[in-house]
Parts: sequence; C-alpha cells; structure tokens
Amino acid sequence: MNNKIDILRGVHPGAFLQRELNKQKLKSGQFAKSIGEHPQTLSAIIRGRRAMNLSLSLRIERALGLDEGFLMILQIYYDIAKEKERLSGSYRPNTAKFRNTLFWDTRLENIDFQTHKRYVINRVFERGTEEEILEIIRFYGRETILSAIELSLSSPLYANTKNNLKIYLDYEA
Repeated sequence: MNNKIDILRGVHPGAFLQRELNKQKLKSGQFAKSIGEHPQTLSAIIRGRRAMNLSLSLRIERALGLDEGFLMILQIYYDIAKEKERLSGSYRPNTAKFRNTLFWDTRLENIDFQTHKRYVINRVFERGTEEEILEIIRFYGRETILSAIELSLSSPLYANTKNNLKIYLDYEA
C-alpha cells in the first residue's frame, strides 16, 4: 500500500476511484447504488468536486477489495497538497514527476502552467506516463482538462490521447 500511496500522493481519491471502476468494468451509478450511496454523490467525488468522507471510503474499499483507509489517506494527501499550493502561491504541478523527454521542445521551468494549460494537457495525455497523467489530473482537475481537450477537438486527437481520456477520466472524445 505504501508504494501505491507514494505514487498517488496528491491525487484526488475520485480520480483513483474512477480508474478502479474502469479497471473492474463497473459503471459509477450502478456501483453507487450497490454500496447504498446516491449516484450524484459518487459522481461529484469522481469529478473532484467533493471530498471523500470516512463512511463512504470504508464502503467503497470493502466493495472494491482495497486496503482499509486507503481512500482517506489519499484524501488527506490531496488536502495537504492543495493547502501547500495555496500557502505557497505556487501554481505549478510537481514537475519532479515529469520526464525531461516529455517536454523535449522547451524547458520545464519556462512553462507557464496557467497560460499554456492546453499545450501541457494535450502533451501529457498524448505522450505521458501514468504518473504524469495523474499529476496533471491532480493539478488541473477533471473539468479544466475536459474543457481544454474540447477546445482542441477541432483538430483530430491522437489515439493515445483518446485512450488516456477514457482510462483516466471516463471521457469519450
């Protein structure tokens, strides 16, 4: 569990939950009903709009066979990362999680991650590793990513990008 936590540190538990549901080929609405939860509540957590709570995390962990407390640990690390970001005024993802070759055409320290978010999001979803994609999801959030991708739909998306959107955000482009 510790290795998984280290990899996922700072990722919203909803992003992890969506990935687990996709892996097990479960629909979020049906899964929510099976654990006695409103589908809207689970959807809000998956989209990163709502925090995970203890009662729900225990029911989800039991149903998916996860270690007890795993989702709450993710929530705490996510909250810590957001608070650190807020306090530092830093609006940059954890670039230590990016390979240098991902942004081969520029220097990471020169990227303005707010101004160039469409470029960053498209590049990571096109060529990124799982760790890089999860960091971008943690940093920008699902809604920002989807709106950036939708703005890019006028040009054809790479198959890799479409596949990663489906896997990590349950979004069909």
